[in-house]
Amino acid sequence: MSAEAPTTRRVELPIEGMTCAACANRVERRLNKLEGVSASVNYATEQAAVDFDPDVVAPVELVAAVEAAGYRARLPEERAAPEDGASAAADPAERLRRRLVVSTALSIPVLLLSMVPALQFDNWQWLALQLATPVVLWAGLPFHLAALRNLRHGSATMDTLISVGTLAAWGWSMVALFFLGAGEPGMRMPFDLLVARGDPGGHVYLEVAAVVTTFILAGRYFEARAKRRAGADLKALLELGAKDAAVLDADGDERRVPIADVRVGDRFVVRPGEKIATDGVVVEGRSAVDKSLLTGESVPVEVAAGDEVVGATVNVGGRLVVRATRVGADTALAQIARLVTEAQSGKAPVQRLADRVSGVFVPAVVSLAVATLAFWLGAGSGAAFAFGAAVAVLIVACPCALGLATPTALLVGTGRGAQLGILIKGPEILESTRRIDTIVLDKTGTVTSGKLSLTDVVTVPGVERDVALRLVAALERASEHPIARAIADAAAGPLPAPDSFDNHAGLGVEGVVDGTAVVVGRPSLLAERALELPPELDAARRDAERAGRTVVTAGWDGAARALFVVADAIKSTSPEAVRRLRALGLEPVLLTGDNADSAGAVARELGIERVLAEVLPAEKAHVVRALQDEGRVVAMVGDGVNDAPALAQADLGLALGTGTDVAIEASDLTLVSGDVRAAADAIRLSRRTLRTIKGNLFWAFAYNVAALPLAAAGLLNPLLAGAAMALSSVFVVSNSLRLRRFSPARDVRSPDELRALDRPSAPNAQPA
Repeated sequence: MSAEAPTTRRVELPIEGMTCAACANRVERRLNKLEGVSASVNYATEQAAVDFDPDVVAPVELVAAVEAAGYRARLPEERAAPEDGASAAADPAERLRRRLVVSTALSIPVLLLSMVPALQFDNWQWLALQLATPVVLWAGLPFHLAALRNLRHGSATMDTLISVGTLAAWGWSMVALFFLGAGEPGMRMPFDLLVARGDPGGHVYLEVAAVVTTFILAGRYFEARAKRRAGADLKALLELGAKDAAVLDADGDERRVPIADVRVGDRFVVRPGEKIATDGVVVEGRSAVDKSLLTGESVPVEVAAGDEVVGATVNVGGRLVVRATRVGADTALAQIARLVTEAQSGKAPVQRLADRVSGVFVPAVVSLAVATLAFWLGAGSGAAFAFGAAVAVLIVACPCALGLATPTALLVGTGRGAQLGILIKGPEILESTRRIDTIVLDKTGTVTSGKLSLTDVVTVPGVERDVALRLVAALERASEHPIARAIADAAAGPLPAPDSFDNHAGLGVEGVVDGTAVVVGRPSLLAERALELPPELDAARRDAERAGRTVVTAGWDGAARALFVVADAIKSTSPEAVRRLRALGLEPVLLTGDNADSAGAVARELGIERVLAEVLPAEKAHVVRALQDEGRVVAMVGDGVNDAPALAQADLGLALGTGTDVAIEASDLTLVSGDVRAAADAIRLSRRTLRTIKGNLFWAFAYNVAALPLAAAGLLNPLLAGAAMALSSVFVVSNSLRLRRFSPARDVRSPDELRALDRPSAPNAQPA
């Protein structure tokens, strides 16, 4: 008996109390020590994405592990909805704002007293002490409590550096005032040599303790606001859905119910201007639906009875009656939100180095501060100078910027993509978009509309058109292939059911209809059955294929007797999409199962030079692999079930949201709109996000590499160190927020315009 595969569950744990990347690393390491657990902790979103085996680990053990690391977590089901006003009170930015206002009001007088000689009356230091003490002990209390909590668990974080630095400055000042006579008028003591380096406040560091606390609070406040803005796109996406629905009962009476009470099969009314409550099928009425909220497409789409509609889109025309087909977590909106959330919880490969650095950063900085103090004392530079340099080292260090570099850019980039109908499955996808040089475009349903229609029927003498169409349509009705559906839909009246049916993937079908054995498909399939095309049908085939049409041949009674011409119109946006892809440095390749002549006609209209024709569905993945064997880095765009293996094989898979669930699941990027132009926008957005991440990491590393030696050398005033540290995190988050301005190139017509649009508006350090 085979063993059952282990079941894995995923839970998103909100983590409270994290203040820097080192905190996230601690929680992640603690969770991953549990058997059967794989966790990734995101500092920017303050969440842990945990995959665990419920047979090995209970969810409460996950919470216990987080609490054992010194932080707080609650299971999703334990999170109650906040009462009125509670959300504002719980807002981290709001809590920080109150402390920041008080801290600023008290710190400014301390700074002026310390820096302006004209304001330094006798015993001014005692007034400065009274003003600075509540700043250090009350406004900075969160830092001290976090440092104490970390100390109990034998670790150190950013809060440790802040707490030690500010308390050291305040404590030194207390010693100087009470024991060294710094507050007595006219007394400079024999300790004048301690201030030989020009310390403006004597050997009292109250302004450092107060102002640095204020600077760091300000940095945390603006960081919290920026992080909230970074997640605003996803939050707005989640709030798009309708709150209630006008459900019809069995008697046709209408009643308003909350959206949570709508069930599959319910019929509901959507009036002009209302949002469609949930995914469904139109059963009555005709209207235009605005899908821009989900797909980024500004042009409404006409819908009528039988058409599918998506929840959260807006009815801009007439009255519709819709039957619900998917509700709750199964809706397109919920699935989009889930994909975006999962993408934001991941880590890009470029973040791994930053994580490793953050894990040892704080202990290394503490060691550097101690070494700085010892060095300058040993060099005879005086205790005050040595102390000031050591405090500057503690304060200027900033692992927060390293921890925020990747997740904030991902948060904004994926959120902006969701607004435009571009779903990025994970951060590792970003690196793939940078490297691709070839993009394979599936023809049917991707660059063409996928809605085939029968345009002509050619028969041999003696065979009537309607008879041929009825016979072939009856057999094709049993097939799900788009070409078969086009022929079946063209037949009028009822069709007989085939007595037998056999499908030959990529070649055609055969079976028995009304006692007649019929073969329908490619000429090669008929040739295998010894049904050669007569001259008149062969000539019609060549003419149709030269015009880019698809030809289906049919034979019965021992001869080829009819030819059916099917056309699939090229999407109006496809030629523009190909131009955009070329402007991004990609070589487009058309992939199709059609014959070479038909495929070549489509390729010429699109402006594609390389065509891979007559490829069977099972061969698509092999074709992609062959391109990779040529040394190419391949992206694949498709929409059907038979595209899924090729999407998975490609270095980057892009699935149209109008396609099948299997294709979407196998892809790396999903284009909700079904517009091929979105493929270029998806690649541009992914590359821009990756470039932003690398820029953030560059500046975060560069800041610490430059600032720490300056501080250790005594060339950086602790006040400037505090300001620089606070600004470094704000800079990284603000730089990521620039991704919110990303615009799809819908109106771009030339490669030069596209390149100009894609050019960063501000330097982002290293090129991607």
